[in-house]
Amino acid sequence: MTASIFAAERLLFSPAIPDNDAIPTIFAFPNEYTVGITSLGYQIVWATLAMRSDLQVSRLFTDIHEHLPLKPEILGFSMSWELDYVNILNLLEDLQVPIRAKERNDNHPIVFGGGPVLTANPEPFADFFDVVLLGDGENLLGNFIDAYKEVRNAPRQTQLKALAQVPGIYVPSLYEVVYRAPDDAIESIQPISSEVPAVVQKQTYRGNTLSASTVVTEKAAWENIFMVEVVRSCPEMCRFCLASYLTLPFRTASINDSLIPAIEKGLTVTNRIGLLGASVTQHPEFESLLDRLSQPKYDDVRLSIASVRTNTVSVELAQTLAKRDTRSLTIAVESGSEKVRRIVNKKLQQDEIIQAAINAKAGGLKSLKLYGMVGIPGEEPGDLDATVSMMHNLKKAAPGLRLTWGCSTFVPKAHTPFQWMGVNPQAQKRLQFLQKKLKPQGIDFRPESYNWSIIQALLSRGDRRLSHLLELTRDFGDSLGSYKRAFKELKGKIPKLDFYVHANWSTEQVLPWDHLQGPLPKSTLIKHLSEATTHFEQSSEKVLVGKG
Repeated sequence: MTASIFAAERLLFSPAIPDNDAIPTIFAFPNEYTVGITSLGYQIVWATLAMRSDLQVSRLFTDIHEHLPLKPEILGFSMSWELDYVNILNLLEDLQVPIRAKERNDNHPIVFGGGPVLTANPEPFADFFDVVLLGDGENLLGNFIDAYKEVRNAPRQTQLKALAQVPGIYVPSLYEVVYRAPDDAIESIQPISSEVPAVVQKQTYRGNTLSASTVVTEKAAWENIFMVEVVRSCPEMCRFCLASYLTLPFRTASINDSLIPAIEKGLTVTNRIGLLGASVTQHPEFESLLDRLSQPKYDDVRLSIASVRTNTVSVELAQTLAKRDTRSLTIAVESGSEKVRRIVNKKLQQDEIIQAAINAKAGGLKSLKLYGMVGIPGEEPGDLDATVSMMHNLKKAAPGLRLTWGCSTFVPKAHTPFQWMGVNPQAQKRLQFLQKKLKPQGIDFRPESYNWSIIQALLSRGDRRLSHLLELTRDFGDSLGSYKRAFKELKGKIPKLDFYVHANWSTEQVLPWDHLQGPLPKSTLIKHLSEATTHFEQSSEKVLVGKG
């Protein structure tokens, strides 16, 4: 079965023939093959490694794997979802590699990790990795392999100290975290010696040729899709948004040098194209790209498009998508309340949202998915009424258009202005309120689990002490109840759940990721937070600026 799954792959790159002394490498995705092979990030890193003759690369998933080396020197993980940490620990055990970095010796591989979860905040998982790659892989990955080759035969500690000199390479064991008390905030984070950089800077790729699929297969979760990255980051800078703040600056792929050649290449193996990006329609030449894709030669192409900016939903866009086998469009509006949209910096008027629905229907689309949140800092119960009212008005303005309201709970993310704000304990009741009000209107309401949002917040704001909690949780069966049980067992040894999840933190507090520099300095994030709080009503929670 494994052979048939890999045989179904159509590669869009040429793997190198490994040299005699090639470095035995395993590159893993901690989930099933269908999920992992759909990750554009995983595809790109795998192809980048496989095109090097100085590496012998084998892929590993939770259900299948290629032929694995007996003594790998490098073992990498691409981490896209926080809760996949369980599979990382399971795979390490399967490979007989100690789970904790400090228990590994010269006979074990260097275990590295990368991907959005680890770039945002690697600290809850830091004790499991020897090396974390922070940021875009385009240059960082090659620099990592080249640096490793220089110290390939040196003792492990020498290797780690040498790797820590490379910009963007974070070696957690070379930093000491001191706490005010076992169950209190962080006192300081310092490198263990002067040879180790005090701050690790996330790496940013600044080219205008962005990523595109390196493999297409019917076995992927999105079967036979060729993905092409149209934009990276987002110019909107909604204050809760990791995809915007963590990946700044906003970059766009060149249409003639990157996008069209990539699409033409993809069409040699499939007729299904996916345009990816946090805000695809904000590419400055998006209309030109749309015109190109409207040509008769692309008539049999099935086009999928990621979330688009609401005020760019034109009749022409809807017509092109409908003609290309897309029936639905996704827009993120966050809330029906103009006040809440001002708080999060969503530059969007009510009439633009209404017009998007009208245009979507006029262009032949069957449904419109809107995404929003509850529990955004500063949100009041009346703001939920505004969301219900907006959805009612959309239904009137575009009768027959199927409307979906996908709703999550606000979760604070590192490197964003709202990293200091906790999860609103009223969020679960607010999800239930929207369900009660929207369902009778014939609106498809799709809430994300509040309980899992709590766990996501725990991991997005967590520090290294959570590694013990995560190991216990896995042992207890990896359920929501397991987290509660693990907190109970560690009482007095780590802070309570409330500290990580619900508390508003002081802007003077040492954050778990303060030694890891994102695109914007802390002072800028504080300024953006301060601007947001000017829109709060008097009764709303206030951020604890300057109270440590």
